Amino acid sequence: MSDTAQRVGIVLVSHSADVARSVAALARGLAGGGELAPVAAAGGTPDGGLGTSSELVCAAAAEVDRGAGVAVLVDLGSAVLTVKALLAEGDELPDGTRLVDAPFVEGAVAAVVTASAGGDLDAVEAAASEAYGYRKE
Repeated sequence: MSDTAQRVGIVLVSHSADVARSVAALARGLAGGGELAPVAAAGGTPDGGLGTSSELVCAAAAEVDRGAGVAVLVDLGSAVLTVKALLAEGDELPDGTRLVDAPFVEGAVAAVVTASAGGDLDAVEAAASEAYGYRKE
């Protein structure tokens, strides 16, 4: 079993498939070398439109689930509602799936870096959430 099997999975939910894929690529690129935590983008609707899709979120979570938990980061309001509804249903997402309150881009980078370094779900959530404090001045 590789180290990746023990890492927290990351799902990035955006209203745009392009945004979700681009943020995933950015986070992977900035996480550096070595084995990366599994990351999946769940953007847009199944027909390629703007919006969020429970189906795409569930598929992405299943794709990255390695048994160490899944951190889900979202971009805007209805993405939050979609993930919260899935979590409330209780059987749609893998056990250990958590909605993480974090800025989408900075939080995604922090989450992927921390998960790739072997951080557990609590550490991944904390790192992503801390991104709210990043100063740009």
